[in-house]
Amino acid sequence: MLITARQILESAPSRFRPEKANGITCTFHFIITGAEDFGYTIAIADNSCRLDTALTGTPTCVISTDAATYIDLETGKLNPQTALMSGQVQVSNLMEMMQFAKCFRKFEGTIGTTDDRPQTTDNAMVRPKRTGPLEGVTVIDFTRLLPGPLATMMLADMGADVIKVEDPDSPDYIRSFEPLIEGTSAFYYALNRNKRSLAINFLSPAGKEALLNIVRNADVFIEQYRPGVMKSMGLDYQTLKAVNPCLIYISITGYGQDSFLSQAAGHDLNYIAISGALGVTGDPQGRPVIPGFQLADIAGGSYMAMNAVTTALYRREKTGRGEWLDVAMTDSVLPFLALPFAEQQALGKGHARGKFQLSGGQANYNVYECSDGKYVALGSLEPKFWNKVCDRLGKPEWASQILDGEEVQTAIQKELQNIFLTKTRTEWLAFFQKDDVCFTAINELDELTSDPYLRERKLFVDFDLAGKTFSTIATPVRHEGMADQHWQAPKLGEDSIAILRESGASDDQINHLIKENTIRTT
Repeated sequence: MLITARQILESAPSRFRPEKANGITCTFHFIITGAEDFGYTIAIADNSCRLDTALTGTPTCVISTDAATYIDLETGKLNPQTALMSGQVQVSNLMEMMQFAKCFRKFEGTIGTTDDRPQTTDNAMVRPKRTGPLEGVTVIDFTRLLPGPLATMMLADMGADVIKVEDPDSPDYIRSFEPLIEGTSAFYYALNRNKRSLAINFLSPAGKEALLNIVRNADVFIEQYRPGVMKSMGLDYQTLKAVNPCLIYISITGYGQDSFLSQAAGHDLNYIAISGALGVTGDPQGRPVIPGFQLADIAGGSYMAMNAVTTALYRREKTGRGEWLDVAMTDSVLPFLALPFAEQQALGKGHARGKFQLSGGQANYNVYECSDGKYVALGSLEPKFWNKVCDRLGKPEWASQILDGEEVQTAIQKELQNIFLTKTRTEWLAFFQKDDVCFTAINELDELTSDPYLRERKLFVDFDLAGKTFSTIATPVRHEGMADQHWQAPKLGEDSIAILRESGASDDQINHLIKENTIRTT
């Protein structure tokens, strides 16, 4: 059946989610052009939705696009970010649109009534048994984007049963980030292997009750919302503690639960800025340089959340009690400054950016370009290493200058750079191959999976996606007995039925949740 833009808009009232519309009052004008040419109004007020088949009232947001683009957006053929950035869709108030969109269930591509027949067939794939030190631990993953999902994936690698909980109509939005593989983001695949997926409207009474039944037997609950959001949804620590006193509850935020910045928006760049990590990272000209990876998200969020989970589990073994742990990414980045901060405390000042001995200030601890445009890392800090480099390069006079000041270091760096530009990276690696001098290639991203060391250490987990090998990064800590078999990130709601059955839900109860669009099963 051919779906039209008019049909999709007219289905909005049936897809409206009043539980998502608390405190929202807005009037949207949809101006559709092209094969279809019309204007509709959708208004939300008092937790209800009204559709007018004309442009009425004063809009708080106007959305303009052609019919074909609108259909592709609503049926998932077109990424919303791509449509906005390319100008295929014009939105007068982006923030208002984001609030509006969450109030509606996703359009499923069909027009008509829900089938009344039972639909409780469990189509989830057969999962290999998870083994490892966390076998038997159930983790409810209420996180999204990068910090929490990476942490919970590594917990799953270590044997935990990780249940990724998402709103069926507003799932983890990293799923739609480009680049896409068969309609799903490569980033989602990279962060969610070995998990099970429960897609449930946890704001509806029936959905919340079903989720609380799952929490009752869980060990860990990890969330990543701004402080206060979980309480507004009735899923805060105190509420869940009443259901499960042994629950370990982890909250990952940028600025902690109770600081004056707790409600401020932020990203990795802001967290490393405030913590000082960005302040000591820069080039010799003194300009701060943004790292090529998310330092605070991963080291401050993912790794610290894992640490919080494992230490809390150990403590619970001794006390029998659960607890609530506040993981602030900004706080967790601060230890990276242990040495530069100690220098500043001792001397009353620190080195300029790019001049600290371990961040570019020393000629014998630096990076150099080769004749083929590739780079090498020289880490010969100690005299026994540096002296060998000097001998091999025919520069014995440099050996005694290892601790000389900035002017000498700059001169040696310049001369070293000229020397390294005389050979390719491969030739320099061969030149120093038999010398133990802390000399390595600087790998580019496309070289990682073929690096002999990284492969020998089994640091990649490979999957077949769209007929090609897609490599994800393995958990670097290995425990005896950890499973070697992995499964790729689950489809949205792929395990909903199995998880609900495990919590004690009957087929009749599950079928009711399906009919009410409270859960998604695939």
